[in-house]
Amino acid sequence: MKIESLKPSPDRLGRYWTELDDGTRLGLYRQTVEDFGLYPGKELSREEGERLLAAAGQMSAKMRAVRIVSASNVSRRDLEDRLVRKGEDPAQAREAVAWMEELRLVDDRVTAEQTVRACIAKGYGLARAKQALYEKRIPREYWPEALEGYPDQSEAIARFLRSRVRDPEDTKQLRRAIDALLRRGHSYGQIRQVLETLSFNPEEYFEE
Repeated sequence: MKIESLKPSPDRLGRYWTELDDGTRLGLYRQTVEDFGLYPGKELSREEGERLLAAAGQMSAKMRAVRIVSASNVSRRDLEDRLVRKGEDPAQAREAVAWMEELRLVDDRVTAEQTVRACIAKGYGLARAKQALYEKRIPREYWPEALEGYPDQSEAIARFLRSRVRDPEDTKQLRRAIDALLRRGHSYGQIRQVLETLSFNPEEYFEE
């Protein structure tokens, strides 16, 4: 195996594009380039070539994992699946996630807590918070602790109704607002109570 070309400067993701004599193109990170002492024209034995390809894949998965975690809170399982969907080797994806856990950059318990806090800040109901935990593929063992003490959302429901319902006499407008609240994870019971405090008759808007 021979290094035909090696870009002297990295791309926006920090990769040095390298072309091998068989036409293979590799996006290598600086650490890999330095570890193997790569330069245009360098000859690699078969064993060195195999180690280079493995190292390139491992570093690619790690750096992609860092970018994903930097952009959003993800669970261990979600991160691994995202890496595979992006084209990383499944085994190397697992190694990258384990590496992230060792660095404490991925922690399902912390992600569960952050997810629930975000739902509370957005005024979502308990059901929507549970849905968010499920969507992030957070193990259920972390749900009870994260959801413990979920605050009453009556004021959030009232604010939402005030912002969406300009005309209390407009039945269609109010029904749309109620449907939106249900999608946000609030229960019929909670919505009924708030409607009563705002002087609406819940029986007009809920079918028995």
